[in-house]
Amino acid sequence: MSQSPNRLVATIFGVVYTLIGLAGFLVTGGLPFASQEGEPLLGFEVNPLHNIVHLVIGIALLASSRTVAAARRMNITVGVVYLLVGILGLFIIDTEANILALNGADNVLHFGTAIILLGVGLGADRAATDRTRTA
Repeated sequence: MSQSPNRLVATIFGVVYTLIGLAGFLVTGGLPFASQEGEPLLGFEVNPLHNIVHLVIGIALLASSRTVAAARRMNITVGVVYLLVGILGLFIIDTEANILALNGADNVLHFGTAIILLGVGLGADRAATDRTRTA
């Protein structure tokens, strides 16, 4: 892997979110697909839909980690999405709109993920991706 912070972060977060998505299926066997109540997994609540979201995010990050430009774009995209989900999560916990079974720990994780992915995506490898565009 090249000396790219974006590729490294996309790989690490991709592996973690993919593993969390898979592990979630071990604890959510009897839940409805989009249940407002989830089963605990490492302090977070998950339901089958939440597990699929984790898998999609993880696989997308891993797939993007092959090139600096793709990793940077995906880190920014996922960072923005997680920032929005974190904000939305503040308002939908304990409502019927909470189809991902979000809890306070999820909100902290989503904001933390957003800060890291956006920080790296917006701050690192800019010169490398600019060179790629002009070539």
